[in-house]
Parts: sequence; structure tokens; C-alpha cells
Amino acid sequence: MDNSFKYLVHNPEDEAWGMYLNVAGTARVHLGADYPPKGHPRGYNFNWANGRVLQEYQLNYITEGEGILETKEGEFEIKEGSVILLRPNLWHRYKPLKEKGWNEHYIGFNGIFARNIFEGYGLASDSPIIHIGYEERILELFQDVFSLIRLEKPGYQQICSGLVIQILGMLVAVQKNQSSTNNRVETIIQKACLIIRENIDKNITIEEIASDLNVSYSLFRTAFKKYTGLSPIQYHLSLRVQHAVYLLNNTDMTIKEISFSLGFCSIFYFSKVFKEKTGQNPSTIRQKKT
Repeated sequence: MDNSFKYLVHNPEDEAWGMYLNVAGTARVHLGADYPPKGHPRGYNFNWANGRVLQEYQLNYITEGEGILETKEGEFEIKEGSVILLRPNLWHRYKPLKEKGWNEHYIGFNGIFARNIFEGYGLASDSPIIHIGYEERILELFQDVFSLIRLEKPGYQQICSGLVIQILGMLVAVQKNQSSTNNRVETIIQKACLIIRENIDKNITIEEIASDLNVSYSLFRTAFKKYTGLSPIQYHLSLRVQHAVYLLNNTDMTIKEISFSLGFCSIFYFSKVFKEKTGQNPSTIRQKKT
């Protein structure tokens, strides 16, 4: 998972569309690290003593770790799997616990669509925290936004705003069904999918994931395949190849660079896996781009 963020510009057309993004980023905050990470511009950066007030809506999905959020209304616990929902003009401050750290994925946006959704559906009206647990699809949407803003191709604001609306729609659905609960196995698999997706650029060890989730490897592998249709290893490889296709079509990275950026030990192995998953060689996909 990269530590990165990008602040964006918008124009009158983006405003007329109804929603536009101002910032998006990710960060892995290690145990004992200062928060927030350095480098954010004035108006976004803050210290704990003073807090801050934003002029936009923000979503921050905490996929690992714990922390606290404070507003004028009181203090709120941030657990693993929580989404922080911030409204414009809301004084707030939040941070991970020093002994826990966290992984965060955030998007800042504005516009009439955002206002209508937050006000019409009461998002964050009772609490600025929604605990959604391990929602892989929501994390995937965040990652799609991050990929699009890195390139800033024409129309990216409109595409990203559509993805944000999907995220908000899923949050509304979660809020309406807070009473429903997943069983323990489903929760474990959802968490595992999230861990794998956050580490598509690494050669992860499935046995270690099972151990970290406090479940036997054999049970974990069987349950994972039942819920996803793939073994954990094949699921990981499929995600890496899927992202490789995106990089081949949307960047000028060489096949070698893409291979090593996704953690493959050699171009030969990368090409072999790619051909098995897509039926084509990476060079064929690249030629189609040109």
C-alpha cells in the first residue's frame, strides 16, 4: 500500500456536473508515528490542539488499526473497518492510537450531489463514524479513484464523482442495515480479501494471513474458495494481473517495470501468469494500446 496523496483542481464544468474531487490519498501510519503525515497544504494539515474545519465533504476508510475522532458533539471510537464521514464547517480532529497505528484511504469532494446525499439520507447526522467492517468493493472503488487521479485524463473528475456516488450509496445501504450481521467466517474472508487487495504488489504468504486472522490454514483456504470461487493464491494473482492490464492500457511503464512493481520475481513468470489469466501476452495488450 502506497503512502500518497494528490490535491486536485476543478473548473466550472466540474461544478456544473454536481460533484468534484479536491483530494484523494492513502497512508499507512506506523506505530508511534506522528499524525497527520507531513506535506499536506494549509487548510488540510492540522495539529491536535487546534483541530481543523474543512470546506468539503470527506470520507476516510480505516482498514486497519484504531483511533479516536473528536467533534464539538463528543469523542468517537474509530475501529478497524470504520469510515469517518466529515461535513463542511465541522470542527474535528482525529488520530490513530500510538500503540495501534492505522491504514487510511480518503477522498475529499464537494458539490450539490454530495450535499443532497448527506442531507437527504442523513449520512453522519447521528454519528460521524459508520462501522462497515471489511467491504472489499468499497476499497476497490477507492483504489479506482486513486488510479484515475494519478493520470488526470480528460473527464476524470466526472468518472471519479460517479465512483464516489457508488461509495456513498453503499454506505447508505450499510447504515440502513446496521442490524444485520455477518457470521464469523464471512467476516474473516472479507478481511482476508481486503488484506490481499491492499498488498497486490507483494508476494504475500497465505499461511501468514490465516495465522493473523486466527484461523487454521486448511479451514481458511476451503472457506475462501467457497466464498470467492478462487483459492487465496489465485485470487491474489488475478488481482495483480487485473492491475497489470490497467497499467498496460493506461501508462507508459515498460512490461519489465510493471512486472516488478507488482512483485513478480521475473518477467518470464509474470508473462506466464498473465497469459494463463487473460489468454494473451502482455506485449499483445500493449500493442493494442498503440
